[in-house]
Amino acid sequence: MRNPIARILLALSLLASTSYTWAQEVREEEEKTNQFTISAGLMSRGEIRQGGLHGGTEEKNENRAAFVNNRARMSVSYDRDNLSVKVTAQHSGIWGAEGGGKFNIYEAWAQMKAKNGLFARIGRQELVYDDERILGNNDWAMAALYHDALKGGYENRGHKLHAVIAYNQNSKNINGGTFYQDGSQIYKTMQTVWYHYDVPKLPLGMSLLFMNIGMQNGNEEEYETIFQQLLGGYVSYKPRNLSVEAAYYHQMGKASLDYSTTTTIPINAWMASAKISYQFNRQLTGYAGYDYLSGDKEFKVPKHGTIGLSQHTKMSAFTSTFGSTHKFYGAMDFFYVSAYYGTFSPGLQNLFGGVTYKPIEGLSIDAAYHYLATSTKLDEMDKTLGREIELSASYQIMKDVRLGMGYTFMKGTETLEALKLSTDDKKLQWGWLMLNVSPRLFYSKW
Repeated sequence: MRNPIARILLALSLLASTSYTWAQEVREEEEKTNQFTISAGLMSRGEIRQGGLHGGTEEKNENRAAFVNNRARMSVSYDRDNLSVKVTAQHSGIWGAEGGGKFNIYEAWAQMKAKNGLFARIGRQELVYDDERILGNNDWAMAALYHDALKGGYENRGHKLHAVIAYNQNSKNINGGTFYQDGSQIYKTMQTVWYHYDVPKLPLGMSLLFMNIGMQNGNEEEYETIFQQLLGGYVSYKPRNLSVEAAYYHQMGKASLDYSTTTTIPINAWMASAKISYQFNRQLTGYAGYDYLSGDKEFKVPKHGTIGLSQHTKMSAFTSTFGSTHKFYGAMDFFYVSAYYGTFSPGLQNLFGGVTYKPIEGLSIDAAYHYLATSTKLDEMDKTLGREIELSASYQIMKDVRLGMGYTFMKGTETLEALKLSTDDKKLQWGWLMLNVSPRLFYSKW
């Protein structure tokens, strides 16, 4: 085709044809509001430790212990403009454990939403808010955390308002009675209100949280529901390379001395935290912070072979409720995962600092130091619990496969040994290696 005009006309016709086809595909893509996804998740973590708790007996646990945790999930989800549905089946356990671990439905919820920002979600679901200190999914634990609840709210123009209502019952009591203990949750009822606001044109976010938790004590013949409340807030400010976070929460209401009876005492506890991070460049970030959790003033430390008893007039120890505790207070999880003597606690102070280094894409290395102490003054004992050094690294092998590893060394004190029944040498070591695989198996849009 030697005629230049003909060539131009042909090019224009091809361009018009291509543009029309592309525009038609874009319109069809925009009209495809139905999405269906099947995904899988496999998390395997091998752990080895030396030293640790000896369970209230005189026999020490100084020998090494090794085991492999495993979690498998299969999720099916459906989404369109005004409706979302998700169901996740989960199996968790330790390799070789009798009974083959635990199988359950981790998520099973449906959510309806309107264009004006209103939404409602009902069913089994995660509750994850702010930095997860009070409400989180605790994903490090193989079973993780979920709630059977109704959640409704509004999200629009920087405002987020959520209200959550939960009511639990044992299957054996569905035909009568409301006594609830030893179920999938520790509470009978729970009401939560969370409000978050992102300030326009500022990297500033603020949240307020209120919770009312009802727990039952006593027995099926004689029981009562006691309520405790939590009120507080969280603030995050992230201008450029700087990040500042702070939180304060106060607990009130009643606590049970013994859930087999109806004896209660008042609660007056609080916690405060602050963390600052600074990104020096694309590779290096430093951070430091401090956590303070109040403790019981009358806390007594029993000597080996004795039972420590003291008269308590109120509960002053802050509890972490449903938070992702592994993210805070030291990687060994000595605090707010395993219990002290009885139901009381001397509280905790956690002064920490560390650096995160990303030498290449996909690789992250973290080193942290924790100084841990009680917040309550102890008779004839120092407040210091120990010092902990944590090293961890993670590498993104491919888009849906991540490898992680870590090592923690803790030098405990006589106070830690007395409170937590740790080994005599007070040198605790823990290492882990974890593989997390989370592929999307099937996706369709129409």
